[in-house]
Amino acid sequence: MIFSSDDIRVEHCDGTRRGVQQVLDTCREERRPYVVTTPLASNLSPLTSILVPVTMLEEEVYKAEICTYLARKTGAHIILLRANDYGSKAKRNTQRIITHIQTIAERTGNNITYEERVAKGDSFHIHKELPLLSSALQGGDRGGLLLLTASREYGLDDWLFGPPEQYVIRHSHVPVMLVNPRADLFSLCD
Repeated sequence: MIFSSDDIRVEHCDGTRRGVQQVLDTCREERRPYVVTTPLASNLSPLTSILVPVTMLEEEVYKAEICTYLARKTGAHIILLRANDYGSKAKRNTQRIITHIQTIAERTGNNITYEERVAKGDSFHIHKELPLLSSALQGGDRGGLLLLTASREYGLDDWLFGPPEQYVIRHSHVPVMLVNPRADLFSLCD
């Protein structure tokens, strides 16, 4: 078992840019998944779907363990949203996640359902369409969750405009679970 539900940290914020950034700064060093909710995404209904954006970054594959665990425990449907990149890294990462899901499903005998979709945006712009997709996940008694990888480091544009995960949290209609990249997954080049 990679982690238990007791290992997941839950943080609530007011949904403002400053409030979300304070939560991100507080959880920056966490090595366990953490869920951020805002007033817009306060519906903590039973989990029925998990939206997992997959970009070209190497650490995206780590989300396979978490989404598979959550799907096994809740019966949620996994939606893998692959970035529409010119290169093959996002596609390769998505295939690695699918292989992991299939392996765990066979090994445990669980029926883990998943689907793969292709985003309109590339790895650098996929976060712009996540809030709209999250509103489709939420509704009535349905509960959705968005699983993101937090930024490794903040660049100048992140300091000026906020990191991509801040934008997604502020506009998402479902709770957002973030995973900080693990130090052992860092590489010199992606």
